[in-house]
Amino acid sequence: MRTAHPPQLVRLLTDNPNGRYAHQRGVTVTVLVLGDQLTRQVGPVAERDEPVLMVEATAFARKLPYHPHKLVAVFSAMRHYRDALRADGRTVHYQRAETFREGLSAHFADHPGDELVVMDPASHGASERLETLVADCGGSLDVVPNDLFLTTPAEFDEWAGDRETPRHEEFYRFQRRRTGYLMDGDDPEGGEWNYDDQNRETPPVDYDPPDPPAFEPDSTTRDVEAWVGETFDGGYDEPPYGSDWADPEPFRWPVTRADAVTALDTFVRDRLALFGDYQDAMLGEEWALHHSLLSVPLNLGLLHPGEVVEAAVDAYEQRDLPLNSVEGFVRQVLGWREFVRHVYRREMPAMATANQLGADRDLPDAYWTGETDLACLADAVAGVRRRGYSHHIERLMVLSNFATLLGVEPAALNRWFHAGYVDAFHWVTTPNVVGMGTFGSDAVGTKPYVSSANYVGRMSDHCGDCVYDPDATTGERACPFNALYWDFLARHEERLRSNHRMGLVYSHLDDKRGDELDAIRERARTVRERIEETGSALPESRLDEWSEESRPSDTNPKRE
Repeated sequence: MRTAHPPQLVRLLTDNPNGRYAHQRGVTVTVLVLGDQLTRQVGPVAERDEPVLMVEATAFARKLPYHPHKLVAVFSAMRHYRDALRADGRTVHYQRAETFREGLSAHFADHPGDELVVMDPASHGASERLETLVADCGGSLDVVPNDLFLTTPAEFDEWAGDRETPRHEEFYRFQRRRTGYLMDGDDPEGGEWNYDDQNRETPPVDYDPPDPPAFEPDSTTRDVEAWVGETFDGGYDEPPYGSDWADPEPFRWPVTRADAVTALDTFVRDRLALFGDYQDAMLGEEWALHHSLLSVPLNLGLLHPGEVVEAAVDAYEQRDLPLNSVEGFVRQVLGWREFVRHVYRREMPAMATANQLGADRDLPDAYWTGETDLACLADAVAGVRRRGYSHHIERLMVLSNFATLLGVEPAALNRWFHAGYVDAFHWVTTPNVVGMGTFGSDAVGTKPYVSSANYVGRMSDHCGDCVYDPDATTGERACPFNALYWDFLARHEERLRSNHRMGLVYSHLDDKRGDELDAIRERARTVRERIEETGSALPESRLDEWSEESRPSDTNPKRE
């Protein structure tokens, strides 16, 4: 079914000790490894045998009120990577400093004039900043291609050509044809490019998913946990919650290459088969469902996207796994992850502050505290507070959707995602949040991904346990999503009505003109004010009146 491995995966699977750097073998250099490039499978570390430099800078951890699990994941993974290299006899210069500049200065004090080589960082402007820092500290830096992706900048740019706005679906088909993954000759396996229409199921009442993997912290990780707790507790000036905003469960993420491979193997073995069916489902008691939970090791460099895709495709071919599940997962890694990386690269720095809908509201405190009576929002925020994670539909259709309907500034929501998620890096969150999540930019999608309570009610069990009525649009017990949705469409009608993908919803809005729309917009105004003040759309005087027994769950049961 595959025609050939992509070039990066050929290098990944080929034992080539000289690699692309053979012409440089006469030059003694030190390989600079960044905290999200922890690979030994590709790049300069794999293809050279010179010493390695790593800088553990605490200033990075003070830029935002990061979730403690994110800090533990990055710093523990770096230290494990260092120790694994040293165990294999590799020289590793490991600098711990307050700033990256201080770490580099300390290295060049010991190694004057050292020449460094580093893979091109994914974050915008990082290579230029590194080159300046290294030069200021007395060294030189060679920035080489980043092999932790499956598509090079040149390959993406050649494909994009003169397209005014490259689109993911076209790029994904290009990727399938280029790599041969899930292809039957020139046609897609099974006759369709994607199987989204089969990927919108909700589990039955007796659903019993496999347990998600949890990796017990070893002594290194425990030391990092203690250090993070001591070093960063209360150390932020970020209002309103600083470093105390999270209430984490025990740390569970893979921070070694061996654990990352185990995480991949267990996903393919235990959860991939039903990934497609339930990838859009949201259940209050099942945070992981059949999701891969591989974004953390992927974004740290512990796994290569090529081996992840290969594992899924091999399982399809060898075990006859459902095509809708395998294709859906491959699309996330081979298509979407690669696409947003290059859109980010091409659209920065403008994308970071893009705000084409003019949204200007602050992010509600409820995103930090979790104190809200909206069941879906409370559950999604709780997942972030406890684990630094929620799956992609919660990110898009609850957290981003609600913020977009409220009119939250895209950059403010992006800042929260970047701080709260263990797998978040700027190149990841910016196109996903500013582009797709809030429609602050149209470089990612052609329409805003907003919905009323109807979507949440269809894909989750939250509405049955919520004080709000998902079927009502006005009135104090009406689900806030509903009035906010119609008000959003009315507020942005001039910008969105001409969008060919929005025609049907605007025809429904036309049916609400007059007194009904006036009442909807008044309800939306009230919701925004109360959410900003208390996290609740209910007046404080009425909160205690609506007990568990009086909630509208009889009109919206959890699951049938």
